[in-house]
Amino acid sequence: MAGPRFVVEADGGSRGNPGPAGYGAVVKDADGTVLAEAAESIGTATNNVAEYRGLIAGLKSLLALGGEGGQVEVRMDSKLVIEQMAGRWKVKHEGLRPLALEAAALARRLRVTWTWIPRERNTHADRLANEAMDAAARGETWKATGVTGSTGSAGSAAVTGSAGPGRPAAGEAFATEVPGAAEAVKTAELAGAAEVARAAGGAEVAEAAEPPNTDAADTADRGRRGHGWMPRATRVATSLLLLRHGETPLSIEKRFSGLGDPALTSNGLSQAEAAALRLSRKPYDIEAIVSSPLTRARQTAEAVAARTGLTVLVEEDLRETDFGAWEGHTFAEIQQRWPDQLAAWLADPDAAPPGGESFTATALRVDRARDRIVRAHEGRSVVVVSHVTPIKMLVRSALGAPLDSLYRMHLDLACLSAVDYYADGPAVVRLLNDTAHLQD
Repeated sequence: MAGPRFVVEADGGSRGNPGPAGYGAVVKDADGTVLAEAAESIGTATNNVAEYRGLIAGLKSLLALGGEGGQVEVRMDSKLVIEQMAGRWKVKHEGLRPLALEAAALARRLRVTWTWIPRERNTHADRLANEAMDAAARGETWKATGVTGSTGSAGSAAVTGSAGPGRPAAGEAFATEVPGAAEAVKTAELAGAAEVARAAGGAEVAEAAEPPNTDAADTADRGRRGHGWMPRATRVATSLLLLRHGETPLSIEKRFSGLGDPALTSNGLSQAEAAALRLSRKPYDIEAIVSSPLTRARQTAEAVAARTGLTVLVEEDLRETDFGAWEGHTFAEIQQRWPDQLAAWLADPDAAPPGGESFTATALRVDRARDRIVRAHEGRSVVVVSHVTPIKMLVRSALGAPLDSLYRMHLDLACLSAVDYYADGPAVVRLLNDTAHLQD
């Protein structure tokens, strides 16, 4: 990665841990000029919650200034936040999980380098956090005193990485206005309007006001359709073709099938073959196949491999959710034996079946798998063979939808969905639950 175009410094603190808490964040350009400041008192919270809130405020402030897709170095003196966002440490505390997911969703709209810095090099954000807490102690609300052309530096080793999708957290930052900010916000709003237009009209939306990208590296066109807001691709996408496995004995009886390892039925093998035939033809031009380790997915992937001459790569984190004690049971059986646990599971993605895995935990590992696949196969078309829950998670995160949206999706056996990922913009869902290959 070249030098960052922007720097975000963030911090948070709690006077009591937990106690009265607040955060601060500052956005700078590559020369160290301050572009925006944000700070807020957030009531009683822990240091870690405040630090995450500071990170979220900093990323939101940068995106509001039109920084979408830009290179940014995030600097914080919180080792925990930096390592978790870089994907090196797991988010074990349930109270931090929604904040980590939201921060990760914002970070995916940028190209981020995660850098830990010592506390003495994070004084600007620390001062803002303390100003917000001091103002709250006086019964006041923090207000910016103005942006100055200050500069700063931070010395430390950078940690790079990315993480997965988010759920909104309460509270908004107070950001200062800077010259040109109104125009930048209009640009950001136009990008948001483009996303709405794509949702309404798909890839056939007429050409609009987005200016062409003249960067030679970004204007390479491999014939793949780009953002629906534009008449044709101006950026190279990494396309993930999401294929659900074919029929198994458990799916016939509508039984929960998680980490159990049934093989495909004869009909399931036929479904896999039909999908493979479709994917071996134009316009797909498959360049890689990645599969869940479970047998039903591997068999489906091998059918595609036989048609395309490619080798199946296995990604452990693409496995289905672990349904624990519910494995092999029907919905009616579970409702009879575990009514309270089932009700909780249907209402809250953080709830897990007895001895099993929550949808929140599934989302985190699927996000890790997605990031690895996209990095390893940048600019290529990849068939990803997996299961209902992981595919729903990939679609959900691409749409920026909350976790509970997975309850509102349906995926048929051997269906095909597709998501394009752009290095300089948001992901675009191109296809969902397509079973045309099974209709012949």
